[in-house]
Amino acid sequence: MLEGMRIGELAARFGLNPKTIRYYEEIGLLKRAGRSESGYRLYGKPDVERLGFIRRAKKLDLSLDEIRDILSAQEEGSPPCGQVLGLIDTKIEVIDQRMAELATFRAELATLREAWTDEDERMRRAAIPPCICPIIEQQTEVEDRPYTASEFEGAIHR
Repeated sequence: MLEGMRIGELAARFGLNPKTIRYYEEIGLLKRAGRSESGYRLYGKPDVERLGFIRRAKKLDLSLDEIRDILSAQEEGSPPCGQVLGLIDTKIEVIDQRMAELATFRAELATLREAWTDEDERMRRAAIPPCICPIIEQQTEVEDRPYTASEFEGAIHR
């Protein structure tokens, strides 16, 4: 008889849904579990270690495809640490870019908010054209033109 941890126990250990573990098996992140005589999936220490690695890699915001590539490199005998460092560098660049975008956006919002601080100015601007909210309508630009049917269809299918 095989000994090991059942899927519910493994899932509870890592705070996962058992469906997630079955999915990881389906996509090849985990090897197919052995079965007990009664058909239950049984996981051994290597499975626990591998799932722990997957969970830690997910906490670093690595995608399942990236994790699969790392595991494949390791299984082929290549230390994947250089690959992991490259992924981390890329994630840092993306975060830095997003932070710069957010800082710019925050500055734009602060400027907009400051422009509408004065009550008299707010009342004057609100009286110009009838609209829903002049803060939004006078301060933000959107393309305001009708789309042709082919443009609309193209936008839907992107």
